[in-house]
Amino acid sequence: MKHLAPAVALVSALALPVAAQDNSTQPGKPQSVPVFRTGASLVSLTVSVSDGKRLVSDLGPEDFAVFEDGVRQRVEFFESKNVPIDLILLIDTSSSMRDKIAVIREAATGFLKTLRAGDRGAVVAFNDGVNVLQGLTPDRESLFAAVKNIEARGGTALNNALYVAIKQFGQKARQEGDVRRQAIAVLSDGEDTTSVISFDDVLGLARRSGVSIYTIALKSEFAPDRRLAENGRKYFSQADYSMRQLAQETGAQSFFPSAVQDLKGVYAAIADELATQYSIGYSPSNARPDGRFRRIVVRLTTHPEMQPRTRAGYTADAVSAAGLRNRRQ
Repeated sequence: MKHLAPAVALVSALALPVAAQDNSTQPGKPQSVPVFRTGASLVSLTVSVSDGKRLVSDLGPEDFAVFEDGVRQRVEFFESKNVPIDLILLIDTSSSMRDKIAVIREAATGFLKTLRAGDRGAVVAFNDGVNVLQGLTPDRESLFAAVKNIEARGGTALNNALYVAIKQFGQKARQEGDVRRQAIAVLSDGEDTTSVISFDDVLGLARRSGVSIYTIALKSEFAPDRRLAENGRKYFSQADYSMRQLAQETGAQSFFPSAVQDLKGVYAAIADELATQYSIGYSPSNARPDGRFRRIVVRLTTHPEMQPRTRAGYTADAVSAAGLRNRRQ
């Protein structure tokens, strides 16, 4: 955590464009969309369920059991369809992406078209620095314009970009008080070369925030072949390992496409999952904000053949507990 002090100053500077470019106050959320407001401290979970062949979206609260450090918890909030999504696209625009930008623009635009009424999107580009091209907004045309403007140059500040996105956009949701599922889809094609933020800093913040981070590690022609095996084992770089760990810890998925043309399919898979997730909230029986990591396990009591997936746990401090109260306005 030795880089945290300079990192905070960096994030403060980089995050300034968010407020200037945020259009989330514009009209765009229909009155028929329910709004869930925050209340006293509950831990919020986003849960995906698969039967091995498809994602399952028709379960009820009676099907789920939530355990924290082995102790079953009382579920106090459950919603399967109506909680809106904040989707943040993080796009690597370093020099190595120059020949892929046209395909990336097309795939990212298609991904943003899957947003529903009440959802919001944001677009963040990163190379040597981090540039918030469009803050959170329900306005699709503004999002499409932001994607159209991405250009490739410079190095790769992946950790800086993740830290800015988690901290700034997560903080905004807490300030507004709305209960929203938050997801980051980060696309990169190589090692981090210019960040001052460490991966441990990013992982620690992700554990406190509850945001789902879908990682897409696009194979670079300059990187070692991931399919090459050494002693019968598939090769993965440190960057690949970090991307996999970040997704796993936050209850999301990691993807390792071998060609940029596969990106549309990857974004489509993420969009399908976001559309079929469950939002669950519980008040922890151990309410002490002692700063310890609490391990979370979700089980399906009525369908043991199905596989639920959610974040691995959370750090028990005041920031981690996102309150939920089912109050429609």
